[in-house]
Amino acid sequence: MAAIGDEVLNQFQQKKKPQQVIDPERRLKVGIIGTGWIAESHIESYLRMPDVDIVAGADLIDGKAEAFFKDYGVENVRLYKNHHEMLENEQLDAVSVCTYNTTHAECTIDALEHGVNVLLEKPMCVTMEEAAAIIRAEKKSGKLLSIGFQPRLDENMKMIKKIVESGALGEVYYIQTGGGRRRGIPNSTFIEQKTAGIGALGDIGCYSLDMVLNAIGYPKPLTVTGYTSDFFGTSYEYSAPENASRFNVDDFAAAFIRLEGGIILDFRIAWAMHLDTPGDTIIMGKKGSLRIPSTECWNGTVGGPMTLYYELAGSQVETIIPVIENEGPGLFDKKIRSFLDAIKTNGKPPVPSSQILYNQAIICGIKDSAEAGHEVEIQIPEV
Repeated sequence: MAAIGDEVLNQFQQKKKPQQVIDPERRLKVGIIGTGWIAESHIESYLRMPDVDIVAGADLIDGKAEAFFKDYGVENVRLYKNHHEMLENEQLDAVSVCTYNTTHAECTIDALEHGVNVLLEKPMCVTMEEAAAIIRAEKKSGKLLSIGFQPRLDENMKMIKKIVESGALGEVYYIQTGGGRRRGIPNSTFIEQKTAGIGALGDIGCYSLDMVLNAIGYPKPLTVTGYTSDFFGTSYEYSAPENASRFNVDDFAAAFIRLEGGIILDFRIAWAMHLDTPGDTIIMGKKGSLRIPSTECWNGTVGGPMTLYYELAGSQVETIIPVIENEGPGLFDKKIRSFLDAIKTNGKPPVPSSQILYNQAIICGIKDSAEAGHEVEIQIPEV
């Protein structure tokens, strides 16, 4: 007879998936908008796809797109000074929007209005007005829009959702989540409001929010008490002078969020702090709770084996959920592939904007509350 812990664990065993067959004859024409750092991951993944032709690219900085495609040995790519020109002159199946945050909405809406499917890098945008405009454009266009949350494709993240949906935790009532880095402030366009709009909140905070919100079915956020600070980013002691002098976004954020269904979400995220982690992720339910170890740098998976706490036959017991090794391509390749497959099959977006609207609402609510100095009601526009 199997041990009690084994019986519980067997509910969540990973099943082998059949190897995917890709038809290289049905090719997709892809363009890349913005050729900065994150675009490197996009082009590397696209180059590994046997059914993709990268035909166009656009960047506002003279010579940047040309150097970018030359570095990757991609020839015969038509280059444009901006995304408007590219969309007007190309017949594309899809684009990756890899620009800085404050131009995400503009580029995405224009692409959708030109009848092009869009893979939009995270965070979706900066304001709720932009988020609503993106979704309205998506609905009007009938095209596919997916948001770039590749951690969802990690098998351990899927396991978290599977555990919650199994009923092993019962009714969830409290969640603690977040993460961050002891030192890990990016530079470039990430640290100024005019380009990033938001700091750690949007860069890595959106990931940790998605991890738990996706697991519990993305309930609507109602209110938030938020806090943000910039102690490290603006300090000449911790940041290079040329970065500290222009740093004007958050490098730490914390919040207490009320969700529909009586669920409380306790959140904290950091680009820099005097701590290795602000805490593990914890999902507490009336039948059991799940502890998800944090990582040193928010990297899209778990920091170690998860632990399921519950009572059985009058005893308090724990089941260790081993870390699952991801097989096959990396998470970024899986993100790109799932987007391409959805286009080919007229399928649903792998990460739908309707969910990330709530993610964005929380981020915007934290920022608004921090500026107001008190709790605010989260306003979600009609879309």
